[in-house]
Amino acid sequence: MPLQGEYAEEKTPWVKDQLATIDETGTTESVGIKGMQVVVFTMRGAKSGKLRRVPLMRVEKDGVYAAVASKGGAPEHPAWYHNILAHPEVEVQDGTAHHDGIAREISGAERDEWWERAVAAYPPYAEYQENTDRQIPVFLIEPV
Repeated sequence: MPLQGEYAEEKTPWVKDQLATIDETGTTESVGIKGMQVVVFTMRGAKSGKLRRVPLMRVEKDGVYAAVASKGGAPEHPAWYHNILAHPEVEVQDGTAHHDGIAREISGAERDEWWERAVAAYPPYAEYQENTDRQIPVFLIEPV
């Protein structure tokens, strides 16, 4: 199920730089945030239909990945939140490996468990949650 189609141009300079480094080296291990690992989620844009690549913190357990829609604690969801709701088919690049999956938003005890895992992987998530009135959404990307 590899996603196919035209890629949208990344407009955020630091994200564009991260993606360029990953493309040059062939691995997500070549970049990080505050010394912590990232993975790249590729998804289809909700409106444009173009493919979009989003580097997010690496939160993984047993081949399942979490995508945390924190946007640094902003009051609104990141743009990719709407993309993943509209098109839950996602490709994950972790290191040099690529995995196809289906995303679903989680809640309740399942979200609580994964939220703890996310904060353990990237402690600033706890501060981000404190800085916003919205509950930060968490998606699981499960292999297909």
